Amino acid sequence: MFLCGISATLCGGKTKEGVFVGVLLSMSSTAVVLKFLMEKNSINALHGQVTVGILVLQDCAVGLLFALLPILSGASGLLHGVASMTKSLVLLISFLGILSILSRTCVPWFLKLMISLSSQTNELYQLAAVAFCLLFAWCSDKLGLSLELGSFAAGVMISTTDLAQHTLEQIEPIRNLFAALFLASIGMLINVHFLWNHVDILLAAVILVITIKTFIVSIVVKGFGYNNKTSLLVGMSLAQIGEFAFVLLSRASSIHLIEGKLYLLLLGTTALSLVTTPLLFKMIPAVVHLGVLLRWFSVDSNQLGLKGEVLRIDSGKRINLIIQGPHDS
Repeated sequence: MFLCGISATLCGGKTKEGVFVGVLLSMSSTAVVLKFLMEKNSINALHGQVTVGILVLQDCAVGLLFALLPILSGASGLLHGVASMTKSLVLLISFLGILSILSRTCVPWFLKLMISLSSQTNELYQLAAVAFCLLFAWCSDKLGLSLELGSFAAGVMISTTDLAQHTLEQIEPIRNLFAALFLASIGMLINVHFLWNHVDILLAAVILVITIKTFIVSIVVKGFGYNNKTSLLVGMSLAQIGEFAFVLLSRASSIHLIEGKLYLLLLGTTALSLVTTPLLFKMIPAVVHLGVLLRWFSVDSNQLGLKGEVLRIDSGKRINLIIQGPHDS
């Protein structure tokens, strides 16, 4: 937000629009990133844990960002904005506190009841698990937080029980269906006419966003003492703009914070950055191999995912990497 605000001011633009662009770019996609981390079996890797932690805190900050928008647009004063942000923070802490209590008391009992009632068929348990997650997502949204935060919190509550693995197995087909619908909805948001007429600007914007976000996130993670490999992988994982940017854009447009072509440009850039996320995750193994060759990363045979491949470090040195475990980028 600071960098975008300064850049907008130096380029002769409006500082408030620059700060809003920073708000938009700071968010990453929890749904998309978690999907690919799970597909790559990287959710328990070091970079996966750091990525998930950042995503969760981003979702927690959504309510605060919503409270910031009226201040940027001039629709409310500074004092009113601070009060609104404080209210969101109190709601967030209270919501998480209540969920923590429920996860230790009611949730295990509820899941055991559902599994006893669905001894003959699994459909009841599947519906109960989905309804459980949707309920907390709805509650989170009504409190002014985010759907993603409520859904994620519901999953964490289930993970603390003995039925976590069984629940995951039951809802995995439904999860894939929701993921497909989510990606389809992103395609529906793209203005094809605007995309065709400004394809050069949009592609340049997407490349710029991915590059800058990867660089900034990598620097921040590196500043907390993580190695080069973990820092770069976290940066690449969080390089896209999150799906919640669509809601922020809609809100900003309704209060006239941004208008016209800037709205369409940010909308197209957000959608295209989400579409390019699968490509970024496919590039991660190649980036890791290149980092080892250039001696940017230390050699870790448990994470490179190579089978019997010989990498030349220099003319007099070879490293034989034989991996027996699952592929882990």
